[in-house]
Amino acid sequence: MTTKGRGEFMLRKLPAYVVIVVLIGTVLLLPGPAPAQKVLKIGYPVWVGYGPLFLADKKGFLRNEGVNVQFVNMEVNPRYVALAAGQIEGLMTTIDTMPQRVRPDFQIAAVMAFDDSKGGDGIVANKDITTIKELNGKKVAYEEGSVSHFLLGYLLKQNGMAFKDIVSVNMAPGDAGAAFVAGKVDAAVTWEPWLTKGKSAPHGHLLVDSSATPGLIVDVLVFRNDVLRARGDEVRKVVAAWHKGVEYWKAYPDESNQIMADAVGGWLKDPKIFAETLTGIRYYDYDANKSFFASGGGAYKTGQFAIDFWAKQGKVRIKGLKASDILNPSFIAR
Repeated sequence: MTTKGRGEFMLRKLPAYVVIVVLIGTVLLLPGPAPAQKVLKIGYPVWVGYGPLFLADKKGFLRNEGVNVQFVNMEVNPRYVALAAGQIEGLMTTIDTMPQRVRPDFQIAAVMAFDDSKGGDGIVANKDITTIKELNGKKVAYEEGSVSHFLLGYLLKQNGMAFKDIVSVNMAPGDAGAAFVAGKVDAAVTWEPWLTKGKSAPHGHLLVDSSATPGLIVDVLVFRNDVLRARGDEVRKVVAAWHKGVEYWKAYPDESNQIMADAVGGWLKDPKIFAETLTGIRYYDYDANKSFFASGGGAYKTGQFAIDFWAKQGKVRIKGLKASDILNPSFIAR
């Protein structure tokens, strides 16, 4: 004789409708599926400086931190438009672009630095132009409102000049480089790979690059302030994953460059080109970020210079804007 279990015997003795009610109640008490993790969308351009965040994604550092990031490839203007419209939560950009974009109804802040340019940006010029002062009266191609505009303005000011002293030709950085190679302008403010192409042209040479302006051109991670308030823990995890990515790159540079080149893609998809371009920047690890964002540190100096520069160009929409209004170092933590 087979012995029935206690639970089975009891169910057989109960009326059918009672059994159904009990079973439904049991199902309702079971834990449901975990809610889908919200995605943190971050817009980016193709640039070597952002590599370790993609490395952090591919090596699982972001996932291990418990944050779900989606990278969206976009140019600078569409990036800021998408950020303001709530289509993305954050973006990667240079710190100098921020003062032009912030407005009373669109508050943003940089939470960490990715890298600074130490040769990745610069000016290619005809060989007979050997100093910045010799750009006087020459046709210079650069993109208005961009980091190229910012760099050129800084160099002109250093040499006692202003934009009125040159013939400005407004072009995107790649187009500016191509125009110089084609001999259509006397000089171009651009970045890699066009610096290399420009100085390799028969008539061209590298007039100056960003190694002469350390700490001026710095890539940063930017979020809307409402995102920082509502999802600050996720932002902190992204920053932590970035620092893990940088440390992994330090330990395994060849493997990391291969992964980053493939992930960043575009003209940097070839690991050899990625590694060559990498020599023109410096990644910010935890210590560098803590120093850069320290009170009175480089972030505040560069940020304030950018505010003052763009204010003189009539491009700052908030009167009395200060560097501290666009910087939030509270997310940099071990």
